[in-house]
Amino acid sequence: MLGKVVSAAAIFLLCCSPIVLAAGDEPPPNPLEITAPDPLLPQWPLKQPLSPQERSELKAALDKLNSQATAQFQAGNKAAAFEIWHRELRLRRALGPLEEVEALGRVGGIAWQDNQKAELPLITGRLQAIQQQAQRQPPVEQALWRSLGEAYQQVRVPELALRVYQQILAWAREQQDTATEIATLKTIGSLQLAWFDYAQAAATYELLLTMAQQQGDSVNEIAYWQQLAYIYDQGKQPQNSLKSLQQLEQTYLKQKDFDKLTPLKIAIASAYEALGQFNEASVTYQQAYQLAMSRQQFDYASVALQKLAALYKSHNQPETALHIYQVLLEVDRQAFNFYGLMDTYDHIGQIYLEHKKYPQALEAFQQGLELAKSLDYQESYFTTQIEQINQPKAAKP
Repeated sequence: MLGKVVSAAAIFLLCCSPIVLAAGDEPPPNPLEITAPDPLLPQWPLKQPLSPQERSELKAALDKLNSQATAQFQAGNKAAAFEIWHRELRLRRALGPLEEVEALGRVGGIAWQDNQKAELPLITGRLQAIQQQAQRQPPVEQALWRSLGEAYQQVRVPELALRVYQQILAWAREQQDTATEIATLKTIGSLQLAWFDYAQAAATYELLLTMAQQQGDSVNEIAYWQQLAYIYDQGKQPQNSLKSLQQLEQTYLKQKDFDKLTPLKIAIASAYEALGQFNEASVTYQQAYQLAMSRQQFDYASVALQKLAALYKSHNQPETALHIYQVLLEVDRQAFNFYGLMDTYDHIGQIYLEHKKYPQALEAFQQGLELAKSLDYQESYFTTQIEQINQPKAAKP
């Protein structure tokens, strides 16, 4: 999926290039390239490195340019703002690649958010040029590499960002720098998730999980199981999601963390339901309800019963569903959940209506209407349901 996103992004960059040349025309100058002396930098290329004093003065001047551009941008003068930012970015290179990359990422992020399509190819191209130059002049500073990765993320080119982080990862492994390896894997996983590449994200977090288990890092192990459960759920892999949730269940049981166990039980039951395992889903929803009530977690108890009732209704067992909804009414009363009560009466009324038990449906909708009036919410809905039931029988479907 990520490949498709990146390909589309590449096409976007090409299609959105502002330069359309006729045969024999010269392209306009790149606004990020220094082509003439500047009052802030009279000499370029530099014959010798800037002194500390010169660096400090130039940096202060460039920060002032950024402030001026920001003010213009906020005032709606966007063309003027980017013209100033172009000057700032041109001159930033005199302070070294790290300073320049950070500025490119900052301005590139603004350009992306404001849909400044002409700016993105310019900034991305300059970032790539800096990366290529750095690769030709080893050793490469990891701080620069990390800044490149962040800048590529800011201009929304994930493939280039991932390549940078993969390089950092390789260096960390060569140097047996476990802390950097873990931090980089987390960044890679987050980036893969941000671009909905669930297959690759799962592989990354499985690796992180293995490392946490080897190190006895129980805190991160739980975090990775949680992340994997989410990833597998989003990736439509309920079996793997269930496995992750069950591992979390065992961990919470060992830690006697019952407050977290209740919503986890609901998630496990939902995974069973997604797999078509009706009995397991039913039993687990009931366990979640019982655990929630024992801990006075009425919100979770309500959710468990709602899902349990819907499960039986979907399997054509309306009588059982009605019984569960009656229990749910008592839970919502204990929790003073009046919106929940109103919704439950609606579900009860709908079941009776589907089976043409009009007196019972009428009673449920009337109860719902009373709550709707007290809440000043959905009165017209319940009124309509009642009016339809009260029509002559011959007019009813």
